Amino acid sequence: MLKKEIRILAVVNASKHNGKASIGSVVGMLIARHPDAKDKLKELSKDIKNAVDEVNKLSEEEIQFELKEVPKEYKEEKKVDREELRDLPNAVMGKVITRLAPEPSKYNHIGHALSFLLNYMYAKKYKGRCILRFEDTNPEKVTQEYVDAMKEDVLGYLNIIPDEVVFVSDSMELFYNYAEELIKKKKAYVCFCEQEKMQDSRHKGIECECSEKDENENLTEWKHMLQGKYKEGQCSLRLKGNMTSLNHVMRDPVIFRIITAEHYIKGYQYKVWPMYDFYNSVEDSTLGITHILRSNEFMMRGELQNYIKDLLNLSKQTVVEYGRFNVTGAITQGREIREKIESGEYTDWDDPRLVTLRALKRRGIVKETYYELVKQVGLSPTQTNIDFEIIASINRRLIDKTSSRYFFIENLHKIKIKNAIAKTVKILLHPEDKDRGYRTLETTDEFYVNEELKKDKPYRLMHLFNFKDDKFISEEVDKHMDAKMIHWLPVNKNLVNVEILMPDATVKKGLAEPDAINIGVDEVIQFERFGFCRLDKKENNKLIFWFTHK
Repeated sequence: MLKKEIRILAVVNASKHNGKASIGSVVGMLIARHPDAKDKLKELSKDIKNAVDEVNKLSEEEIQFELKEVPKEYKEEKKVDREELRDLPNAVMGKVITRLAPEPSKYNHIGHALSFLLNYMYAKKYKGRCILRFEDTNPEKVTQEYVDAMKEDVLGYLNIIPDEVVFVSDSMELFYNYAEELIKKKKAYVCFCEQEKMQDSRHKGIECECSEKDENENLTEWKHMLQGKYKEGQCSLRLKGNMTSLNHVMRDPVIFRIITAEHYIKGYQYKVWPMYDFYNSVEDSTLGITHILRSNEFMMRGELQNYIKDLLNLSKQTVVEYGRFNVTGAITQGREIREKIESGEYTDWDDPRLVTLRALKRRGIVKETYYELVKQVGLSPTQTNIDFEIIASINRRLIDKTSSRYFFIENLHKIKIKNAIAKTVKILLHPEDKDRGYRTLETTDEFYVNEELKKDKPYRLMHLFNFKDDKFISEEVDKHMDAKMIHWLPVNKNLVNVEILMPDATVKKGLAEPDAINIGVDEVIQFERFGFCRLDKKENNKLIFWFTHK
């Protein structure tokens, strides 16, 4: 059933774009009608591609013939359901406090962006507060570079304005006080077991002999840890949990370990650093967080964090868990990306093959796309698979009405049209916005086109005239002529050199019309019959673009 509908959508899309359907547009139209289709894109991709390829081989007359048989409901654009975020449990207007909690050890990608925006948008929904908390307690991984990247890629690009910014490393003395309190309560002990032995005993549920020491001995050893008398890896502070718990997280977890590396802010001031579950439990409570919105991969850790809060008489929060955001067909693991950058396979963290925020920004994905996507995926309990085509379909709808149009020719084929009259051609910068103005092209009888033309076949130069076998026919659009629409450039010295960096990191080179020189850096435009592109920089008479999407 969907296969037939995909064909219909391809025909409708082609009828609106001079006989050329776009895979991305068809995907967007399909998801608008069937939201659950976004989880089936992988299995539907072949049907979508085949339908688009088949329709794009049709003449405009054949497309119009098929269009007559298409039900009216398909000809009217169906908007994607973008309802507001659903209500949060235990939320009071003006009292909700959420947090963004990145570890500054990597560059953020679209999955991180959606998680950050969920917390930020819910705080705004309830007129509450959102705190940005940098979880920087691993000196070996965290750096100022990643803090700066967070500020640029998330706060700047996505326009997230936190009500407060804090660094977990500023709370070290508080963590030490709470650790000492747990030791005095006989709920924490210093363990000297080697890592392998500790893992084995936790796996088998065997009590550690180190847990039998009294609190005074543990306090002494804890102070020795803080004083730097023990080497890295020699010992750790473990929480007294339940070694027979079915939840292995509860089996006497490590809550502090020794790391002697220099911290990017604190230098060598501290040598003993808290683990994730411990500092999260403390920080969420002391900062007054009311709601924690996080992916359900942290589900098993909830029991441990609540246990720590109970032991320290700390407040608890309403935890709302949602399915993990999975970006299909893209590398998102920081370690893997880092390896590819170091090997030279990728240029940097903004390589066009990545879905990092800085890569997507350079491609021309506008910030509103992420906000729309958050409303679509919401707090779904199941994993959400995000394909770039979904991102592109939203972004396309947002930028289509603001993007000026220009001609770009990649494969230069010169033709000379007999009886063509030299003239000044004025074409709207946007077909639906006369107020934006016009672009001007000076023509002669010579033109560049993007393909070798066939004999005995009529063609139409867009916005100009019809011809056949290199002979002028007429200026008026004549649908009965069944002329193939092609874009073009006049042969003159004012054409602009263009390079376009594609999503696979290849570069397309060609020429654009003279008025393209007026495009501003960071502006997203549409090269007709090619796609949307963002101008990255200008070099003399050369414009360097990043391809956005079809």
